[in-house]
Amino acid sequence: MIALAWIKPGMGMVDRFINLSGVIDAGISLIFFFYGLKLDPGKIRTGMSNWRMHLAIQVTTFFVFPLIVMPFFLIFNGTPYHIFWIGMFFLSALPSTVSSSVVMVSIARGNIPAAIFNASISGMIGIIVTPLWMGIFLKESAGAADFSSVVMQLFTQIIVPVIAGLLLHRYFVKIVSHFRKQLATFDKTIILLIVYESFSKSFMAGIFETVSWITLSFLFAGVISLFFLILGFTRITSRVMHFNREDSITMQFAASKKSLVHGSVFASVLFSGIPGSGVYLLPIMIYHAFQLFYISLLARKLQGK
Repeated sequence: MIALAWIKPGMGMVDRFINLSGVIDAGISLIFFFYGLKLDPGKIRTGMSNWRMHLAIQVTTFFVFPLIVMPFFLIFNGTPYHIFWIGMFFLSALPSTVSSSVVMVSIARGNIPAAIFNASISGMIGIIVTPLWMGIFLKESAGAADFSSVVMQLFTQIIVPVIAGLLLHRYFVKIVSHFRKQLATFDKTIILLIVYESFSKSFMAGIFETVSWITLSFLFAGVISLFFLILGFTRITSRVMHFNREDSITMQFAASKKSLVHGSVFASVLFSGIPGSGVYLLPIMIYHAFQLFYISLLARKLQGK
């Protein structure tokens, strides 16, 4: 999609009765409606018993991550590289993944119910916390839309569909389970469209014409360094809090993951008034690919122990 946006940017982005932005907006609402349908309120209530581990995972996801990135604001603010810092901070403020966290914890023989609970609750917390974190810095960003309108859009496009899905869970959960693969394909399709639209806007605005390969290399190195810093933090925290083997694995895998799904849909709302939205997605795209690669190797290694 990035290559297509580079070769042929702007397809379906002109004003029409049905255009790309309209399809993406509807797709985002449906993604979170189906997300709400898949959440089991009963399992969430049951999973709350292991509160020490849950608290450690959520604090790492939503506070330790941003606090590691935040000091670099003083270095990059007012420079041409500020846009990359915003992308890194956006990555740090995102919730954890759902499916890949559970799958990897399962392979490594960790605490699967705890992984399911934390992945589910992380997405719910992220709907509120991620925009709040980003609001601190987007208010100061040139070209950013009025943040009150962004909050309202998030509420109507994300929070309302999730609540509607939760309320209808008991009636449609069997249908959702039956079409799980098709829904996963739908999610991925909308994400690809968001990536295409974001990078199309960036290429048409000439954002990447001033970005060197050296800058991208430093961005890649920064993202990977953040991943290993957090992974090390989760290991130390597990030892300090005396978690057993299963809980330690869940802590490492759930707290170090970041969701490309949430990143893509949040970016389409939060950065809708900013031309370089594709740049903001680069860190989460790099992080997502690397976390899947490394955590899958680590899960196979732990499986044999």
